[in-house]
Amino acid sequence: MSQTTNILTDSFGRKHTYLRISLTERCNLRCTYCMPAEGIALSPKKNIMTYEEIYTIAKEFVANGVTKIRLTGGEPLVRKDADVIIKKLASLPVELTMTTNAVLVDRYLQVLKESNIKTLNVSLDSLSSTKNKTITRRSDFKKVKENIHLLLEEGFTVKINCVLMKGVNDDELIDFIKWGQYLPLHIRFIEFMPFDGNRWNLNKMVSLQEILDHVYKEWDKKEVIRLTDAPNDTAKNYQIKGFQGTFAIISSVTNPFCDSCNRLRLTANGQLKNCLFSSSESDILTALREGKAIQPVIQKAVQTKFKIRSGMETIAQFDNMESHSNNRSMIQIGG
Repeated sequence: MSQTTNILTDSFGRKHTYLRISLTERCNLRCTYCMPAEGIALSPKKNIMTYEEIYTIAKEFVANGVTKIRLTGGEPLVRKDADVIIKKLASLPVELTMTTNAVLVDRYLQVLKESNIKTLNVSLDSLSSTKNKTITRRSDFKKVKENIHLLLEEGFTVKINCVLMKGVNDDELIDFIKWGQYLPLHIRFIEFMPFDGNRWNLNKMVSLQEILDHVYKEWDKKEVIRLTDAPNDTAKNYQIKGFQGTFAIISSVTNPFCDSCNRLRLTANGQLKNCLFSSSESDILTALREGKAIQPVIQKAVQTKFKIRSGMETIAQFDNMESHSNNRSMIQIGG
């Protein structure tokens, strides 16, 4: 086996071909599950990767086997040179995608098309403007809905990321699925996950089984089609018979998909996280700026990856908030 293969293959034989790059810690929304109400202390501007540094690091990952890159944030499109970064990364031989809150996406349609971005994940946690304002602490619901429909009209594949929380938006679960009856929307329900400052507890989470229980109360099991998941997919995919759209469940807490994990995360300030729940990080940016090779940093980070959720193998371990106290807020990691 060559070094090119080894650098992104961990001690459990998992090959990491998917890199998520956060372009910024900034966001134009203030979602409750993503960041504390008081906000966060942003990294100094000098510590944030430049577009040249993002490209250099991404190129190294691609040279070593990465075939897919997702741009995240914060909100990636609030970065002033987002268009430059998108176009630059589009020159690499990868599938390029993005997660966005869609507030600004209408301004970037041409850039996205020119960069061959075909799929966008859009974060939306309520179909109620009032509730959406409570969750996001902003009033952009109408704009987001308009932009989702615009993306569909322009031929993009749109996946809606919805974080379900008990007593907040779990009563909209069926409404989200029905939204895809006549539209090719792909609804993805995400189990509420713990991060610094988001006041997580297990009782707020709507589990995979609870989601399915709701679905089977609304539709007969014969009408709920279990779709074939893509390799390394984090989601379990379903479709209601006769619907254009689909729905899926991402069960990071109750039914993790760690065995097939092929993902790494690069934060906006150049730290590599080998797991979403890992409190440890590897500093790629400093090595790059000092003129050192970054391959050893990458390889060490990959080799020290735990088998399951940064070592939290049981729900009891996961439910212990001390396990998450040294991790960042989601907005600083990259959604």
